[in-house]
Amino acid sequence: MRTILARLAIPAALLALGLVGCAPAPIYKATANNVAVPPAQVAREPERYGSADVIWGGRIVQVRNFADHSEVEVLAYPLDSSQRPKANDTGSGRFIASMPGYVESLDFPAGGLVTVAGRLNGTRTGNVGQASYTFPLVSVNQSHVWTAKEMSGGHPNIGFGVGVGVIR
Repeated sequence: MRTILARLAIPAALLALGLVGCAPAPIYKATANNVAVPPAQVAREPERYGSADVIWGGRIVQVRNFADHSEVEVLAYPLDSSQRPKANDTGSGRFIASMPGYVESLDFPAGGLVTVAGRLNGTRTGNVGQASYTFPLVSVNQSHVWTAKEMSGGHPNIGFGVGVGVIR
């Protein structure tokens, strides 16, 4: 029995390494000042997080351009190991990504997925529909809008199971 397990251990380890190699690396490096909390938590306790760094992502709600900066409202989702928003997950609050200069709304389309890295810069009260809402503000250093190809890449189409399957 022991020799069978030993024989299976090496192929299993190689398979695991191969699957890990399929996932793209994170796009942003976390800083020593990074906090891994969702926007909803920061909105509840903004004083606790001060000017910490965050890497957040989600679905773009809208872009607002002002004279000297632009703001992108984002419905946050948890990120996967490659920092892609898990859009099938439960939303974890909203935040406003503040970017210097003009942001072209066609480059940040409503409904698109984005990941940003930046520094918390307080909160602002606004509305979501008719409801009052507290938005954490992020001064963005880097941002990436994900393409459909990037979102589907790195997910191996390998499944394991026992039984009968039907594909329609």
